[in-house]
Amino acid sequence: MASTRPVDIPEFDLYLYGRGEHWDIYRVLGAHPYEQDGEHGYRFAVWAPNAQEVHVTGEFNDWRWGEYPLYPVAASGVWACFVPGLTLGTLYKLGIKDYSGHIIYKTDPYALYAEKRPSNAARTWTLDGYEWNDEEWMRTRREQGLPLRRAVSIYEVHPGSWRRKDDGGFLSYNELADQLIPYVRELGFTHIQLMPVAEHPLDESWGYQTSHYFAPTSRFGAPDDFRNFVDRCHGAGIGVLLDWVPGHFPKDAWSLGRFDGTALYEHADPRQGEHPDWGTYIFNYGRNEVRNFLLANALYWLKEFHIDGIRIDAVASMLYLDYSREHGEWVPNIYGGRENLEAISFLKELNRVVHEHYPGAIMVAEESTAWPGVSRPLYVGGLGFTFKWNMGWMHDTLEYFAKEPIHRSHHQNTLTFSMLYAFTENFVLPLSHDEVVHGKGALLSKMPGDIWQQQANLRLLFAYQWAHPGKKLLFMGGEFGQWNEWKESGQLDWVLLEFPSHQGLTRCLTDLNRILREEPAMHLFDHEWRGFQWLDFSDYASSVLSFLRLAPEWRPSEDADEVVPAAPSIVWVFNFTPVVRENYVIPAPHGGMWREIFNSDSAVYGGSNVGNAGQVEARHIGGSEGWSLSLTLPPLAAMAFKPADAW
Repeated sequence: MASTRPVDIPEFDLYLYGRGEHWDIYRVLGAHPYEQDGEHGYRFAVWAPNAQEVHVTGEFNDWRWGEYPLYPVAASGVWACFVPGLTLGTLYKLGIKDYSGHIIYKTDPYALYAEKRPSNAARTWTLDGYEWNDEEWMRTRREQGLPLRRAVSIYEVHPGSWRRKDDGGFLSYNELADQLIPYVRELGFTHIQLMPVAEHPLDESWGYQTSHYFAPTSRFGAPDDFRNFVDRCHGAGIGVLLDWVPGHFPKDAWSLGRFDGTALYEHADPRQGEHPDWGTYIFNYGRNEVRNFLLANALYWLKEFHIDGIRIDAVASMLYLDYSREHGEWVPNIYGGRENLEAISFLKELNRVVHEHYPGAIMVAEESTAWPGVSRPLYVGGLGFTFKWNMGWMHDTLEYFAKEPIHRSHHQNTLTFSMLYAFTENFVLPLSHDEVVHGKGALLSKMPGDIWQQQANLRLLFAYQWAHPGKKLLFMGGEFGQWNEWKESGQLDWVLLEFPSHQGLTRCLTDLNRILREEPAMHLFDHEWRGFQWLDFSDYASSVLSFLRLAPEWRPSEDADEVVPAAPSIVWVFNFTPVVRENYVIPAPHGGMWREIFNSDSAVYGGSNVGNAGQVEARHIGGSEGWSLSLTLPPLAAMAFKPADAW
């Protein structure tokens, strides 16, 4: 007598799955609590259309193959069965006799929980039972919609190396909630962005070699512990973004690759199905069941874990068929071009479905080329992302700051070039983990000069990033001036916070976040020219820049009768040299007193405390009809001014 029983899967579920449009397919496939004829156990279902046989094997039968068969479900390619008596947390794998008769053991693609690495079996689990406490947060997110006109500053975190226990072990999700959330809230960031938390076998991959797309990594606890982390972030007023990897997956024999002995999730042709840089497989975006796997996975994190947005890794590698390939190593599309039409279609559908089902959820693309319209709506031909990482700004800005100040006058165009395209996309300005690894050095160590000048340069860099149009992202450790390059095998150098100069860096960033949130001119029009105006970008000889951030009156929507009144303008001035400049004149929008609301050279930040006694009056200088400010510019510093009588 068979130890498993057949189960029915509704035809409509199979129909939607075959079309690639079953958004909750993870509740159909995989392992789920089930009752049949009064008996409780687990139902198993897997898509393996080219398998000869499929069996469940696990610790419940000493991993013997052939005792717990799954049964074909119509002609869908899905196999399913019911195993009575199985309980929560049981380890299991799927034993598949492939098309050639070989038996291969695979982990469940839809597993909700998995063994802690280096083991890789799945665990029977459940999606139900957690009681959320973030109803108000989720309601507000839906009502407010996308945060294009709100302050967004993102703290990027690798959960395994932000902080470690005294014995070197990982903090759990609950311990991260206890320590990380109040830290980020005190710094004033609006969001935490987690590097991939989907289960992955190799610590050194940082999560980008995903093995279990539906299972939060067991390194830090159980799935409900991760739900609790997100819940507590929302309770503290912090959004959570998740790094997601639909561009490639590892070749581990026990995972997705050659799942039923054939190229099921990937293309069979290595020119389409293998990534030359990372030694991984590339998803077959033209296959409905594969698209459904990925689409449902993105929705899964948004629905089941209340994630506030997804950052998609390596979008450029998905868009181009010849990405990192030489002539003859790639297959053109049906029109002879190099665009991956199937991947483009997938990304558009992904963004459409996410924004339709979860209003207010953010979709972010790490896209490193000049592909047009990445963050433009689908109805105008865009890809439909909310934001795009501004990689050009990042590269140019870091290149400029790495130069000795004496040479910066010859490269001011490197710094200002970003404004030529700043409003072509909805940009995020990233100083991410990629810029502090692989010999690139930590942000602070990239800065030239002695230690004082390095720290002054870093404060200046943060001020320029926060003042520049666009949302903000900073990788952990930058906020207090980590000297060493990031390594996933340890923790940040928290001992540095015992030193006043590093405390000053943190205080500087905290004040920049406060100004970003409190001043409408600093975030309302991050993606429009009307939020920015140059005052002077031509004084390359002095390496000084000045501009306005603006918030003119506007209607919240085309249909709204309400007009939001103009907010005070903010004047920003940057001195990229260590020379104090007395009586430096810049244009002012109008007369009156202007209050100094930020000075990165302040003594509380570790600076030399050169400034303008807290305020300065705009005057007609040298017979000019226009208003001007005569300022003392501190060395390697940024200053911000606001009308003294403004609200």
